[in-house]
Amino acid sequence: MLYIVSTPIGNLKDITLRALETLKSVDLIACEDTRHTRILTNHYQVQTPLTSYYEHNKLSKGPYLLRLLKEGKDIALVSDAGTPGISDPGYCIIKLAKDNGVPITAVPGPCALINALVLSNSAAGKFIFEGFLPPKQQARLKKLNSLKGEERTIIFYESPHRIIRSLEDIFEVFGDIKLAYVREATKKFEETKEGTVSFLLEHFKKHPPRGEFVLIWQIPASLK
Repeated sequence: MLYIVSTPIGNLKDITLRALETLKSVDLIACEDTRHTRILTNHYQVQTPLTSYYEHNKLSKGPYLLRLLKEGKDIALVSDAGTPGISDPGYCIIKLAKDNGVPITAVPGPCALINALVLSNSAAGKFIFEGFLPPKQQARLKKLNSLKGEERTIIFYESPHRIIRSLEDIFEVFGDIKLAYVREATKKFEETKEGTVSFLLEHFKKHPPRGEFVLIWQIPASLK
């Protein structure tokens, strides 16, 4: 069995009892960064061996994990934070397992985009999640332009190194619209801030961006 196990997005206390039971009972834990996951497993005295499975070894490591699964081993798949398979390489091993008839189950838990959505004061009835904006400006502008006319709440992930450039491009495409961000969710310095693009850009001049961001906004009706 391949277990898709959600892990805390910041606060280690957000692990579920079922997730801990699963991590302790499987034969192997496949994770993005063994050093990062070991913080969690050490904290809860999980003795299960860890193996790395990340963006740059997913194609070579996938067949190895599949072979273990077909041999009858139980493997837990975890990401660095939150639910595996969402904007991370977990999708590849999940698809590989499904395509080869390996049974799969999910152990639900924290998810950064849902956490940010409910904190942002945005309409949550209908939304789209677009992962990370492209790192190159031309591709980023193309993606943003493709969203013109979107009626649902829009959610993106963004890194602290690109958040300013992404806000500048949002301004170029949509103007000085209102949006919100959540960063460092569930951690000591958790922050939720709402305002226009220009307000947030001015904020970052005084407070350099740190931590991972979730951007949430709705396109004004006048721009659709």
